[in-house]
Amino acid sequence: MRDYHEACRSFSIEDFAREVLGASLDSELNAYVLCCARWADSDRVALRWMGGDGQKRDVTYREFDAASARFANLLKARGIKAGDVVAGMLPRIPEILVAVLGTWRIGAVYQPLFTAFGAAAVQSRVVDPGGSGAKLIVVDAANRSKLDEVPDCPPVLTWRRGAAARATDGDFEAEMAVQSADCPPVMRRRDDPFVILFTSGTTGKPKGIAYPLFAFLQFAMYMRAGLDLQESDIYWCFADPGWALGMIGTLTAPLLLGCTTVMYEGPFSVESTVNVVKELGVTSMVAAPTVFRMMRVAGAEAVAPMRGALRAIASGGEPLNPELNRWAADALAAPIHEIYGQSEMGVNFMNHHGLRHEARVGSVGLVSPGMSYAILDDALNPVPQGQTGVLAIDRSASPLFFFTGYWKAQTPSFQGKWYLTGDVMKQDEDGYLYFNGRNDDIITSAGYRIGPSDVENILIEHESVAEAAVVGKPDPERTEIVKAFVVLRGDYEATEALADELRQLVRRRLSTHAYPREISFETELPKNPAGKVLRYVLRQRA
Repeated sequence: MRDYHEACRSFSIEDFAREVLGASLDSELNAYVLCCARWADSDRVALRWMGGDGQKRDVTYREFDAASARFANLLKARGIKAGDVVAGMLPRIPEILVAVLGTWRIGAVYQPLFTAFGAAAVQSRVVDPGGSGAKLIVVDAANRSKLDEVPDCPPVLTWRRGAAARATDGDFEAEMAVQSADCPPVMRRRDDPFVILFTSGTTGKPKGIAYPLFAFLQFAMYMRAGLDLQESDIYWCFADPGWALGMIGTLTAPLLLGCTTVMYEGPFSVESTVNVVKELGVTSMVAAPTVFRMMRVAGAEAVAPMRGALRAIASGGEPLNPELNRWAADALAAPIHEIYGQSEMGVNFMNHHGLRHEARVGSVGLVSPGMSYAILDDALNPVPQGQTGVLAIDRSASPLFFFTGYWKAQTPSFQGKWYLTGDVMKQDEDGYLYFNGRNDDIITSAGYRIGPSDVENILIEHESVAEAAVVGKPDPERTEIVKAFVVLRGDYEATEALADELRQLVRRRLSTHAYPREISFETELPKNPAGKVLRYVLRQRA
């Protein structure tokens, strides 16, 4: 195992590109080639899948190679070409990789959509002026109805899974069946996008982020140095492919290295998690702290069958309680390494499994090779060691930093050479970072990042609501839950029935993970003289 500090000193972007991509960064590239074609000459397993009913299926790189060619030809027959966007609202099933790889094969751009999204969330990310402008949405029958209320919805291709076909939709199975399994890849350049996804919407509408082919290098650093992922590993990232970590950590990065990734389609429970690890032979795991909290509550006996099975465990998305690490060392016979990243830059701060250094409990770790940062005050000056400030990435000294600005952004994404993460950190004398909080109002619940304005905008749609403000309320299992403070119009009565109606509205229109679990009816909201809602007052109340 390499020493961390030596790896940082000797890092060369060109050498790393040749090692990971098998080519120079100046070469023509294709995401399908990198993640599938070069591994397709053997029976190497790309995906190990399990359904909620216990059904299991292994899919090889060779099988995905043939299926992705058919899907690529399907897209070409529909007039979709390199640079166009194809959106997918698909659950954790093998067909999601067929759609992703087939899209990349023709040089098009894949846009993941979370299956819990409602019409408003899809509209803002696809149809609205700041949306992706996707030419096609691929969806399964179970999620098809969510697109019914999307105005000017793009054409829809439905994977029926035994359901009746809609006359207005394309039929995934039927169209695939008539396509050839031969489709040469369309080569692109390092700065061409291959994925576009959207943030949770911390302020205003969600912001789009296009991942260039160049981003593969950062993903590889995360997998190799951060997780020490090896070809022999069976790797399971809990993150849903509808979000950034799932798109990177579940689908893209493990296939880039020719490894086996795991997807489980069923709902989370401690019992199902233990069963997946045992039945599929999982050796490397990435999950939000909520997963480990629920395991701890279930007790050591409940997780005993997976004790010693995991070679590497990592956790991110929200702060990891040190108590969880003490529990994991005993109950799982392996420590949990905390990691930190963002949609804008991937995972760049880690207690690295693949580089030799001390993993410190309570810290998000050390910056990865190829990245440079500082902790800054409001004037963009570095703060003294041990003091808090905003974590900022030095773009001029970070060859692995791939973010170039938000999609169709009307305002600057950077301040000079700095990209400001918006997260408040401090560092110790050895360069280890410690997450302190957020300088925005984002809510982190069970690993999901929720923008308050998204929820507020849906609540305001209800005829009874005059004003609404949303904050995160501390919760021992989920880190935070969404709490809404609502001012009603006119003669509407504050009842539990109305509160439940508002919850269900957000569940249906936005997503099932973002609805307010608590609603407090108020006569007015606290505001400053300029009329801005004082969220810190509401957080204190919560």
